[in-house]
Amino acid sequence: MNSKHKQPNKTSGYWLVASSSRGVTVLMVIAFMGIFLIIMGTITSYTFQEARYGRALYAREQALAIAEGGLEYYRWFLAHNPGNLTNGTGLPGPYTYTVNDPEGGPLGVASLAIGGNSSCNVIQSIDITSTGRSDLNPGFPRTLAARYMRTSVAAYSYLLNSNVWAGADRIITGPYFSNGGVRMDGSNNSDVSSAQSTWNCTSSYGCNPTQSSAPGVVGAGSGSALWRYPVASVDFAGIAVSLANLKTYAQNNGGLYFAAASGSVNNRGYHLIFKSNGSVDVYRVTGTTGVIGSANGSTFVTEYNIIATKTLVGNYTIPASCSLIFVDDRVWIEGVVKGKVTVVAATPDDTGTTSDVILPNNITYAAQDGTSGLTAISERNVLIPLNSPDTMEIHGIFSAQSGYYGRNYYTTSGSNDVP
Repeated sequence: MNSKHKQPNKTSGYWLVASSSRGVTVLMVIAFMGIFLIIMGTITSYTFQEARYGRALYAREQALAIAEGGLEYYRWFLAHNPGNLTNGTGLPGPYTYTVNDPEGGPLGVASLAIGGNSSCNVIQSIDITSTGRSDLNPGFPRTLAARYMRTSVAAYSYLLNSNVWAGADRIITGPYFSNGGVRMDGSNNSDVSSAQSTWNCTSSYGCNPTQSSAPGVVGAGSGSALWRYPVASVDFAGIAVSLANLKTYAQNNGGLYFAAASGSVNNRGYHLIFKSNGSVDVYRVTGTTGVIGSANGSTFVTEYNIIATKTLVGNYTIPASCSLIFVDDRVWIEGVVKGKVTVVAATPDDTGTTSDVILPNNITYAAQDGTSGLTAISERNVLIPLNSPDTMEIHGIFSAQSGYYGRNYYTTSGSNDVP
């Protein structure tokens, strides 16, 4: 009896295995493609974001340059139109200024806000705020602010127009400049400069024997590494102020004005003692003591810079809107200064007399943060008298319009001796 047995379909089994492997492969390919697409999408997105960030950063930097261009434009404008706060329009701001690339056309616009700082109704400085926006992306503005004013003598600790001798006891803090020669025996922590390459240093300036061709700066001072000569000279005529205008400001624009005291020119004047509360005690000088001194060490004259008698005029609060004190006479100054104050000693309406500023004692500031400051302007000299402290501390800007700043020479022997 024949029986039939069904044989296994091996070939069919192989096909089943092959089909299963193909499905796994397809799934793996799809998975890897998905991962690849995710990675590529991320990279592409990152690239676009970086490109966007780069454009924004470029626009921000360009906006900063445009804002700086706005400041430079208005500085140029002020050089040709001093004190003009309206960009020449007479209308309120802000004002716009287009910054151009000479090769590529407009880059963007700077918006300018202008404001002035006044004292005695006269503009002292100008504040400018410039906001720049790039045409590439105005959504990233940049703002710069600056204050502009004319060059100030405050950049120097001393600014002199003639030969000068700084003795061994002098401690010079800050730049020291003279259009003449400098004999420096003191110490200095900043540049000591002379406009002269050589000068005639005589015994009057401590040179014994005389040095007919002394270097612009000469002496036994310890800071010779900071001595500079020759350097460009300073035009003193350019920094002179109109004393008549200052008198008008004090009289009409809210300052303090004191008319000439009565009596002999040599026996009168005013003594100002500044207080740390922002006020000043004003005394009328009614008598002085004469002593013999010399400005050059050879010619001796009687000077009257020591106060003998005085009477109180009053205590005055220094006006914040016009902190100017004009004295139509000589003036002695000392004390503690609070706030910014300018003191002028001059007689612009009396051509027969010239006034001095005299510093008999210490002058300090109530604060050292820049909020306090003294400027003293004399028609002739700024003098330190005989009866001054052995060690003095003097803060301020001192301008001797037609004379000199310093202490005269005194002797204790011979016919010209002092008491």
